[in-house]
Order: sequence, then C-alpha cells, then structure tokens
Amino acid sequence: MEINDTYNTIESESEEILYKEKNSKFFGYAFPIQSEEEVRTIIDGLRKKHPNAGHFCYAYQIGTETLSYRANDDGEPSNSAGMPIYGQIQSFSLTNTLVVVARVFGGVKLGVGGLISAYKTTAQLTLESSVIIEKTINIHYLISFEYKNMNKIMRVIKEKKLEIVNQEMEMNQETGLPNGKIEIKTRKKNAEMIFDIFNSIFEIDIKIKE
Repeated sequence: MEINDTYNTIESESEEILYKEKNSKFFGYAFPIQSEEEVRTIIDGLRKKHPNAGHFCYAYQIGTETLSYRANDDGEPSNSAGMPIYGQIQSFSLTNTLVVVARVFGGVKLGVGGLISAYKTTAQLTLESSVIIEKTINIHYLISFEYKNMNKIMRVIKEKKLEIVNQEMEMNQETGLPNGKIEIKTRKKNAEMIFDIFNSIFEIDIKIKE
C-alpha cells in the first residue's frame, strides 16, 4: 500500500487582501501555524492593526495525519463567517493554516447570505494570493552508538541521503571512549526501511524520537 506522506500548507504569511461589499470592508490574512496557541497572538496583533473592525472571524486546520480544525464567527450570525472561511481551507486542501478575516462595518446590513458570500470570497482571494507548498511528513529517529561504529552510521546516512537534525558526543565513564547520539529524519514512506537498516547494524540502538 502506498503511504501518503505529503501535505499542502502555505509558505509564509499572505499579503493583506481587501474585499468590499456594500461599504463593509473585509481584510483577509493567511498564516502558516503549527499549534492552536499561535492563533490568539496573531488575532491580538490584527486587532491592533484594525481598531475599527468589529469582527475578527477565522478558521484553521492543524495536523497531518490527525486533523483538528476550528471555525469562529466572532459575533457574526452562526455559520455565516467561520465555516465559509474553513470551507476555503478545505477547498485548497491545506493544513497548518489559519485564515482570518477582519470586517469593518459600512452601515449597510448584508444579511446572512451576503455575509457567507463575502467571507468566503475574502478567504478565497487570500489563499489565492498565498504561496502554497508541499511538505513531507517526517519521522525522527534517535541513534545511540559507541564511537567505533560512527563510520558505519555515517555511511548509511550518506548513502540514504538522510538529514541529521542533531548530534552529540559524550565520554563513557566506564570505557573512557566517546559515545554518540545522532537524531535523523526521514520521510514517513521510507521510515520502516531506514529503521531496519540501522536495526541490523550490530551494537547500535535506534528508536523513534517522540
């Protein structure tokens, strides 16, 4: 079975998008995020930028294999803002992405249908202006070894073009020789093969880094 180990997200914060509907102004923004905790800070920053905006509606999706999402109407009629924004995140097949639309009321009520259309359109234009990139889902392994086995490990890392995330050496008090630890990462679809290769080398220990 083919393992799907890629996902789409946005490369960086988008440019500000302005959409107008019956004198109301809708300012759209998209941000790459890794956690829910980032959302509040971003929205606080936008509140300072748009002190006249009455609503900061948003939606996000986070995760690669297990997805979590949230849609927030921020005082607009139920499901008239957050879900239309979230629908666009789904439409672009994105994750680890937050889209915020700040609305400055223009004096004319749009009605629920008008709001749904305006928030959806703003979110769509915002994501169309973003750079969408494909990333791989990676597994991190921690390899522990005695110094004498360093060359064997480095040979595999070089042959398989693995990325070293971190490495450290420390003295073994008993032998007086250095011990090493290397953290590597590999695409999920290659992970089992990489684990088996290292696991078959005598006198080294490999485990998944949680």
